Amino acid sequence: MRNPKQVMGALALASLLLSGCAAAAGAPATEPQSQSPDPTTASAAPVSPRGTASASAAAAGGPSDASKMVCNDETKGDISKILALKAAPRTDSSWAHSTYTCTYHLAEGPFVVSVKESADPSSARKHFDTLQAKLPGAAPIRGLANLGFPAYQTTDGSVVFLKDNSILYVDATDLAPAVGPERAAPTDFAYQVSTTILACWTEHH
Repeated sequence: MRNPKQVMGALALASLLLSGCAAAAGAPATEPQSQSPDPTTASAAPVSPRGTASASAAAAGGPSDASKMVCNDETKGDISKILALKAAPRTDSSWAHSTYTCTYHLAEGPFVVSVKESADPSSARKHFDTLQAKLPGAAPIRGLANLGFPAYQTTDGSVVFLKDNSILYVDATDLAPAVGPERAAPTDFAYQVSTTILACWTEHH
């Protein structure tokens, strides 16, 4: 469980960045370009929702506006602020198996944010629990740190939140051991980004 300074720091940052969420809700997101496997249904060892496939095989329909927020200009700006970047990082996005995935290409390595959309909260909870069982060492995030949502994290950089019928999976496992000017651990950086996204979701849903 996180200490009070970590929790309050993340909440303060989310509050600071929330001012741009109104624009994020209606801003265009990068269009999906490739498919990625569904991280909650893979039969092999748990992996991040990555990979490429033919765009023509993409799932019918498309991601919700809330899901696309994880890859739009506002979230890119938020991540740039956290990392003190001079320019927004390059991203690739995809939509497959009802999962919208955004990969941020950072100097420290690839950083992956995905949203798994389910038909209803009950189905989402099943996917959420399935993913937890596949992530080694996944431990619940408790107290103020979970912002009132079911959540868990791993020590190597994965943070997962459940809100309504969506699962937010932030994967920093491929990043360097120290991230950004604050030299944050990958899990702490993933948590920080998660809270900024959830702040926007809460504001608009």
